[in-house]
This record gives sequence, C-alpha cells and structure tokens, in this order.
Amino acid sequence: MMALHYQLAFARFAGDFEALVLADAAGCLVAGAGSWATCEMLAAFAPLLVGRRPESRDGAARPSDVEIRRVMIDDSEVFLCARGGGQARVPSITRAASGCRRILGGEA
Repeated sequence: MMALHYQLAFARFAGDFEALVLADAAGCLVAGAGSWATCEMLAAFAPLLVGRRPESRDGAARPSDVEIRRVMIDDSEVFLCARGGGQARVPSITRAASGCRRILGGEA
C-alpha cells in the first residue's frame, strides 16, 4: 500500500492534480493522494463517470476537470481517477496506470 501511495503521490505532483485515486468497480477507494474527502468522492463517482465525455449535451457529462482511466489488473477492472491537472495531465495518469499495474502484480 505504501508503494501504491507513493506512486499516486508522485503522479499527482507531476500532473499537478488536486487528487488522484485508484478505485475499484464498486467505487471504493483503494489508494489515493490528495485530500481525503476529494479522494473518497472521486472514487465513489469514478465507475459512474468512466464512459462519459466532458462535452456531452445530454446532462450525463463528466466534469471537464476529471480524467478517468480503466485499468485492468490481472482480471479485475479498476479506475484511476484524477481531478484538476496541468499540461502533464495525460502523461502523468498514463505513467500512474502503468505503475499501479506493476505494483499490484499485473503486466505493465
């Protein structure tokens, strides 16, 4: 858990995220970096927002400052979810996904 936290904390810093979390398919927080309340909220909403685009007009859009990635670890789907972020947003979340797979035993 400590290695996972450090992975997320570094990616949070590199991507200039307010918070970065790894959540399971039920929306439970596995690990996070950022304020506890924000991490819990991101984890809870990640499974509900993962397929939505920020520009959706039907009211089912995800916030434009939220980035979500599906990550397969072994045979389980989890979600890496970030809020905020600067120019390094996409590369940081991509590296974090790879690190989470490596730490938790999946293929990188």
